[in-house]
Amino acid sequence: MNIVITQSNYIPWKGYFDAIAIADYFVVFDEMQYTRRDWRNRNKIKTPQGLKWLTVPVEVKGKFYQKINETTVVDSSWTSLHWKSICHNYSKAPFFQQTKEMVEDWYKQAALANTITEVNLIFLRGISDFLGFKTKFLFSKDFELLEDKTERLIHICKQLDGKQYYTGAAARAYMNEGLFEEAGIGLNYFDYSGYPEYLQLHGGFEHGVSILDMIFNLGDETRHYLKIQS
Repeated sequence: MNIVITQSNYIPWKGYFDAIAIADYFVVFDEMQYTRRDWRNRNKIKTPQGLKWLTVPVEVKGKFYQKINETTVVDSSWTSLHWKSICHNYSKAPFFQQTKEMVEDWYKQAALANTITEVNLIFLRGISDFLGFKTKFLFSKDFELLEDKTERLIHICKQLDGKQYYTGAAARAYMNEGLFEEAGIGLNYFDYSGYPEYLQLHGGFEHGVSILDMIFNLGDETRHYLKIQS
């Protein structure tokens, strides 16, 4: 079993969905402390004026130690603002008309969500279904969690009979690789280089934008521009 354990992000980039594609179990670890100006509640799209952040407004004042899954959305009006911005900037994309109803429905669902985790999972599941993934989503709150970072990950993997664990390269900074070897679990770091380019709107090519950019420009071909062919 391939295991990925990470925090939920808002309409994330293609690399995030390669992580979902390779996983048999994708564990959403939103028991972590919420961090401001991060990917949990925002991402970028392309516009004629350059890259633009789409940010979900969340309650953070005086809540310095709240967990991601405790972080509440301030109001639901953000969904109409985000959708309006998407329509304005992607209406001329080749597959916008074919996919807009699907994406708009995700935003309608997100308008009813209370927390940023709930918002993110609507899009993560919806996009994964569109891409044909069979990955099962699980939540860290449903597992016994250990204190040490590496031991915590290994313990979750063991509870899922995981044989291979996949994570981003930044995890090298804190990962005790020897513990994975002792546990008999393979430790793999994602390589996010070498993604193929595709025809985008609004100027030069940008890799680090929301996967919605791919969906509107590539439609059903989106999955073929990922590294992991699910």
